[in-house]
Amino acid sequence: MMFALPFQKVTGLNIWLIIIVAGLLMTATAYFGIKALTALSFVAVPAIAILGSVSSTRAVGSLGGFDELLAYQPVETLGIAAAISVCLGSFISGGTLTPDFARFAKTKKIAVSTTLIAFFLGNSLMFLFGAIGAISTGEADISEVMFTQGLIIPALIILGLNIWTTNDNSLYASGLGFSNITKLPKNILVIINGVIGTLLAMWLYNNFMSWLTFLNMTLPPIGAILIVDYFVRSKGRYEVSQDRTFSTVRIQAITAWAIGVLCALFIPGIPPLNSLLGAAVGYIVLDKVMDKDKQSIIKKAG
Repeated sequence: MMFALPFQKVTGLNIWLIIIVAGLLMTATAYFGIKALTALSFVAVPAIAILGSVSSTRAVGSLGGFDELLAYQPVETLGIAAAISVCLGSFISGGTLTPDFARFAKTKKIAVSTTLIAFFLGNSLMFLFGAIGAISTGEADISEVMFTQGLIIPALIILGLNIWTTNDNSLYASGLGFSNITKLPKNILVIINGVIGTLLAMWLYNNFMSWLTFLNMTLPPIGAILIVDYFVRSKGRYEVSQDRTFSTVRIQAITAWAIGVLCALFIPGIPPLNSLLGAAVGYIVLDKVMDKDKQSIIKKAG
């Protein structure tokens, strides 16, 4: 919808036609896997960087230079907790999905270096482009910023590529996850998730902030549990198995995830950080308690 609405405003085409066509294209790249995602990124990332820089340069010029930009004082301010929540949620959410793509790197160094560049340079630039444009024009939507600047075609290009690369990566990751859980082929699940996401596009757009709040509560605990499971429970070493699917369900991990969500909901402070810490501590405690119970049962049986 973030692409469909601006495109509909410019072209006058039926909104659902745009949504369906865009959904098909995004699902197709995720369906063909990492090679298709890589090919799209080779085009999208430089284009976003160039067009975002052009927009930001115009924005700074319209303000009167960098001094005026730095001297800007907003009429309404965002609370520190809310601001940190947005930033933390963005990094944690992306970090949780990163291993699905970093595993294709040829070496560990390449995996780590590209991840650092993507998060600290790429993600920061996107925040910067949006912030400068919003200060200059008063518009929070990057497409509206570029429309105001007269960059209509570049706006559609940058918006389309940005949404496309985000959505197909999410589709790929969700298809991979559900495939491990259900044992169904990943490509089939990519198609199913793509259809569901396309049909729910309008609803998600109308409830976008609520959806982001939901993700900021539910995604960080997953990342925390993965980190604790690898570094604490498994001592930094997993046994390599030919069977790449899940063989068991760890109840303590699921319970720890629920604890993390509850911490985000009811503990004052920064929700993503609360959920992350709550899930990590909960998983460590539950794993130790359940492991002791298991050992006790084994001893009694013996």
